Amino acid sequence: MLISDFNYVLPAELIAKYPAVDRRASRFLVLNDGINDREFSELPNLLNPNDLLVFNDTRVIKARLFAIKETGGRVEILIERVKDNRTVLAHVKASKTPKSGGKLLLADDVEVDVLGRSDNFFELRFSTDVLPFIEVHGEVPLPPYLDRVADAVDNDRYQTVYAKDPGAVAAPTAGLHFDDAMLEETRDAGVRHSWLTLHVGAGTFQSLRKAHIQENRLHSERVEVNEACCDAVRKTKSLGGRVIAIGTTSVRALECASADGVIQPFEGETDMFILPGYKFRTVDAMITNFHLPQSSLMMLVAAFSGKERILDAYRHAVREKYRFFSYGDAMFLTPEEGT
Repeated sequence: MLISDFNYVLPAELIAKYPAVDRRASRFLVLNDGINDREFSELPNLLNPNDLLVFNDTRVIKARLFAIKETGGRVEILIERVKDNRTVLAHVKASKTPKSGGKLLLADDVEVDVLGRSDNFFELRFSTDVLPFIEVHGEVPLPPYLDRVADAVDNDRYQTVYAKDPGAVAAPTAGLHFDDAMLEETRDAGVRHSWLTLHVGAGTFQSLRKAHIQENRLHSERVEVNEACCDAVRKTKSLGGRVIAIGTTSVRALECASADGVIQPFEGETDMFILPGYKFRTVDAMITNFHLPQSSLMMLVAAFSGKERILDAYRHAVREKYRFFSYGDAMFLTPEEGT
């Protein structure tokens, strides 16, 4: 397979630069026995009693920082992962690459030691605890295709209402459509909720570099699927309900925890790359946003719903002027027969 097999043409004006006024005020493309144009507020009508919604409760951190080298040059830091209270892995952008043993200077006289480099990441050690510092001095790491500086709106809206565990540098965007009222409405419809954690990395926005899909690898991300989530999945299956993943991050976490054929608690790293031909073990349906052309996430949804069905749905969404990407509209996907 080639990455070009998963391409589509997207007019730039369909990229949602800002969120909708209300979280639930998005359009909702439902791909089941056909392509149906709905509103996200109609979600409870698409669910059945005993269905299970599985959410990713990761919390986006203010991972973008600006520093100065000892020589005076400006540096942009994009944290990929917080390793411990004071140490991170990060992308570092500067006119000249920082050297191991060097220092970077931040606000409030905070110093950052450059410990070394591994692949595309630098290991950096702060002179203060990282999370409290970046909450005050960092910026929300908006996706590059938004092509704008984060503002006060993003502090709230580039975060799910149920975000709990800090560590993501990109939002699990399918969850951005849920407000507290929608969560309650789905419960009132007899639908249960469960939670897992996958800390989304900046690699989610990186293009695949090799033309042949199988030659590409994804960056690993931290995952935790606990026993409570596994129990909820098992109960749902036993009652004949559907496991509905909220976002591709929840899909990857659930399928990672089901790698041996039966879901079981998992805590660790995953670089799972789901491609057409993959047999899904746990996920029965998913809610997701529209994804970048030729991206690994396009391949994941194509594996679930079928490449031609997905490409037809995307072409329909372009014709109907849906809003795309992180702040855009949503889809409800059902599997292609046989997946």
